[in-house]
Amino acid sequence: MDLAIAVTLALLLWGSALLLISSWRKMYKRSNLPPGPTPLPFIGNLLQIKSGEIVSSLMKLRKKYGDLFTIYLGLRRVIVVCGYENVRKALIDQGEDFLGRGAMPSGDKVYKQYGVAFTNNMARWKQLRRFTLMTLKDFGMGKKSTEELILDEIHCLLGELRKMKGLPFDPRELFGCVTSNVVCAIMIGKRYDFKDPELHSLMHMINDCFHGMSSFWGQLYDTYPHIMDYLPGPHNKIFKHLENLLEFVEKRVKHNQETLDPSSPRDFIDCFLLRMEQEKNNPSTEFHMTNLLTATLQIFFAGLETIGTTLTYGFLMLLKYPEVTEKVQEEIGRVIGRDRLPSMHDRSKMPYTDAVCHEIQRFANLIPFGVPRAVVRDTVFQGYNIPKDSNVFMMLHTVLRDPQKFSDPDSFNPENFLDENGGFKSNDAFIPLSAGKRMCPAEGLTRMEIFLIIAATLQNFNIKSLVEPEKIDLLPVVSGLGNIPKPYQLGVVSRG
Repeated sequence: MDLAIAVTLALLLWGSALLLISSWRKMYKRSNLPPGPTPLPFIGNLLQIKSGEIVSSLMKLRKKYGDLFTIYLGLRRVIVVCGYENVRKALIDQGEDFLGRGAMPSGDKVYKQYGVAFTNNMARWKQLRRFTLMTLKDFGMGKKSTEELILDEIHCLLGELRKMKGLPFDPRELFGCVTSNVVCAIMIGKRYDFKDPELHSLMHMINDCFHGMSSFWGQLYDTYPHIMDYLPGPHNKIFKHLENLLEFVEKRVKHNQETLDPSSPRDFIDCFLLRMEQEKNNPSTEFHMTNLLTATLQIFFAGLETIGTTLTYGFLMLLKYPEVTEKVQEEIGRVIGRDRLPSMHDRSKMPYTDAVCHEIQRFANLIPFGVPRAVVRDTVFQGYNIPKDSNVFMMLHTVLRDPQKFSDPDSFNPENFLDENGGFKSNDAFIPLSAGKRMCPAEGLTRMEIFLIIAATLQNFNIKSLVEPEKIDLLPVVSGLGNIPKPYQLGVVSRG
């Protein structure tokens, strides 16, 4: 009798499982979605995503299913958009449809849909986006005042490099001090001494967050947040750091409130506080304390991490290709000389250096699938139906490595941005920080810092590696939300 019951239960469970799988397959195949592997209940397509290698895993699926395909990360539907033509159509031609911010539980846990970068509230995003662009512009983004601010930090950088006396150092730390101080000056009206422990604490927390979000543990949390919230693991450091960073911003806001001069705003926080006062009687305003704290941290985070990691990657590329470095130094000597620092006015006369800076951003491929998007309405895209709120990965990796737009795209080659006469050549597939209305608002600042810091460093120093150039590995140590270069040591020798 017991055996009969056991057999009956086993058959019922087996039959139920088959029915569940059959129903699951029918449910996800009846819509006109882009093709993709059949998801399994609860885990979706995680068996097709190799641990810690989401980008390479998606590229394997692209070979099978084409430039548009559907995957499920757990229960979350994700439309993957590949190739220059498709990504451009989504971001530019149908940009209004793809304006939503996709789910990022590792950020949402702290930000809670507030601020400008991670919100999916379109009214909030539009108000804060417009204010952010205007405020950053007023504080010199793309103007000489910001350039002078960067050059002041470069003077400090060069002094620190001379102190190294050729000894190897971690470039992320030192170059991070420069980029951090520029962002601090714009956002919180403060700069730090390069040795200041608070500055290094901020840099460490932001770097650790970006690394954690890009890692396997960050991806696992974003797939199963309601389960991972109850489990120990490295993912919990992300939230601890973000909360500490919010506390830091809150202290700066209190300081600004106590010392605010309405006639002379000093930074982003002051401008936001003044706007809060202007709109204090507006019930629909998005200018309140929660948005001030979260927006300040999000812009601060993006500006520091984006530029710092790109520069770290960039000098690794210059070490691997010394012939490129020599050409840049030759152009610097011919155009600028040694009696003054580079300026943005020099860039138009330095096509090779400009091309190298662009190629560094292209090859670094810092955010390979962008920050996740979502469609804000039921959308028809390239003949497929994409339901409202579906998450979308815009594979910037496939645009920056598109063989139709770049020759030998998997190799570092500044010729991608040079014409037959050696002049600088722009390329509309150059979208390292995305495109359209939700692209990074600090793109101009990013390009300015990369050009000035690289040019000033190579003007004054020769760089050297601890290993032979052919042994330098440019593959990232982590490839998820971001591509993070392997740690390395950089040496500099004064050029006299």
